[in-house]
Amino acid sequence: MNINFEYHGVKASNRLEIMTAEKLDKLLNKFDFVVRADVFFKTENTSETDTGMICGIRLSTPGPRLFAESSKSVFEAAISDAIEELERQLQKRKAKMKTY
Repeated sequence: MNINFEYHGVKASNRLEIMTAEKLDKLLNKFDFVVRADVFFKTENTSETDTGMICGIRLSTPGPRLFAESSKSVFEAAISDAIEELERQLQKRKAKMKTY
């Protein structure tokens, strides 16, 4: 699986990339039909202290693409939230897929 990282207004971080890749690899072990992942990191100016660091993940799979985005106070929490949402979407997609 290819993983592409994009940063918008954020300095590139190997630590974030490694953490995200490990979590995406766990998804790939469960759902082998995932082809590619695009990960977006960006910041947002907000007045709230518990939001502002945004992680968006788009997965290329058979059928429509899956997308999840989360805004938290730190990127690590946003990554975890987005991965959990994608896992729910992948479980639904897998349930609908037909095996021949």
